[in-house]
Amino acid sequence: MQHTYLDEVKETIRDYFKILSDEFPEFLYDYIETPQMQRLRGTGIACGTDWTNLFCHKFFQSNLEHSVGVALIVWHFTKDKKQTLAGLFHDIATPTFKHCIDFMNGDSKKQESTEAETEDIIRSSREIMSLLKRDGIEVDEVKDYHIYPIADNDTPKLSADRLEYTFTNGISFKEVWDLEKIKQIYDNIEILTNEEETIELGFENQTIAEEFIEHASKLWPLWINKEDKITMQFLADILKEMSKKQMISKQDLYIYSEQEIIEKIKHCGDSRIEKTFRKFQKATKVYESDEPVEGKYCVSIDTKRRYIIPLVKTENENIRINKLSKVTDERIKDFFKFDTKKYIYFDFNF
Repeated sequence: MQHTYLDEVKETIRDYFKILSDEFPEFLYDYIETPQMQRLRGTGIACGTDWTNLFCHKFFQSNLEHSVGVALIVWHFTKDKKQTLAGLFHDIATPTFKHCIDFMNGDSKKQESTEAETEDIIRSSREIMSLLKRDGIEVDEVKDYHIYPIADNDTPKLSADRLEYTFTNGISFKEVWDLEKIKQIYDNIEILTNEEETIELGFENQTIAEEFIEHASKLWPLWINKEDKITMQFLADILKEMSKKQMISKQDLYIYSEQEIIEKIKHCGDSRIEKTFRKFQKATKVYESDEPVEGKYCVSIDTKRRYIIPLVKTENENIRINKLSKVTDERIKDFFKFDTKKYIYFDFNF
């Protein structure tokens, strides 16, 4: 039997992929094996939080696994090769440490600064271009998953991308559900038409939608809490400092894995960077303040809020769950009340 990508992934992820799509489309295998997609094996979806004692992830979730998951969701609902490949390629321009590099670029709010290179990476790949030619697909049809509302849409709508990282973060980052619960939720999702007369993913059943938000809303604060924000900003500042000193280049972030970049930081030859990074990795507490704190690594960060208010199918129309469920509406409002203090800091300086 021929060896495939699925033989290489963790059993949990393989079982999860089976939930997302009974069929693993054969055409995807060749695209997954291209160097540009394989690079994503070494980049985690957790944006650098795998490398500090502030977090305790159940396992390392790669950006390749995330991209394949998005592609499988799109395939399940559309059976369309072009949309599926757009989903697979949506993070092909993601550098090492993912959205930390958006922080490095001053884009902590939208976290979209690296997406512009997607088309260039596809066009510069001999392997991908050959496969697209084989399949009769133009680059313009797969370079931007934003044009396909099942693959991606604006917050707080439900899309394949938003659904996938919510599912997997709920397994690896904070355990809020198991695969059985994911299957129950996923099997209740279908394509609906929204208030803007465009399509998006939504729920057939209000009770399942409420349950989805009950669990998913436990993740939302984790993506904007003080530990997450300061980890991403610290890594961004470390990489920026190394870039200024010509110890690392932008290109390196598209060549080396997170593990390899971590080793470069730890052995960069600059004692200040090396010592401070070791303190960062060992840190177990982050502090907050209403005022800036002198003599400490202290930052003020405004970051992206990730949340979902899905549609629910009713007898007469499709309605947002917060309009149907008081308890769900309260969960969403509680999330918007959540925030850190203006300044967050480590008990050391950089």
